[in-house]
This record gives sequence, structure tokens and C-alpha cells, in this order.
Amino acid sequence: MQKITQQNYNTMKYPIGIQSFEDLRLNNYKYIDKTKYIYKLTDEGKYYFLSRPRRFGKTLAMCMLADFFDIFYIYLWNNSH
Repeated sequence: MQKITQQNYNTMKYPIGIQSFEDLRLNNYKYIDKTKYIYKLTDEGKYYFLSRPRRFGKTLAMCMLADFFDIFYIYLWNNSH
């Protein structure tokens, strides 16, 4: 992933209609990284109810979590063998 500067931030696209976290990362879309909240989600509480309006990023949030845990488990697998 490239480092974001003011110049390339201005050329990034808004992710309207994008529902894949991988597409977002690989195709230069603007995104506010909220992965630091994954620990809080997994450490606190048991169930979460995502009550948001249509087209408000629920699918993208779940896709981001799925990608994160896929990468995390691949990392654990590779370091355990």
C-alpha cells in the first residue's frame, strides 16, 4: 500500500458503490482506516447490531473485517509451520 501524500490524496476517487475492501485498497479509492477498532470489536462484547441506513458502508465494514481475519489467520498459519 502506498504512502498517502496531499498530492495523491487529491487524485484519489471516492468509493461510491464499492463494496469490496480489496477493490478499495487496490484501486486508489479514498478510505478512512478504522482497523484500529478491530481489537475493540473482538475484545469487548459478544454481539453487534449494525443499525445504519442503506448505502452507509455496512457491507464494506464486514468485507474489511473478513479481509483482516483472512490475513491474520494466514499470518498465524505461516508462522506456526
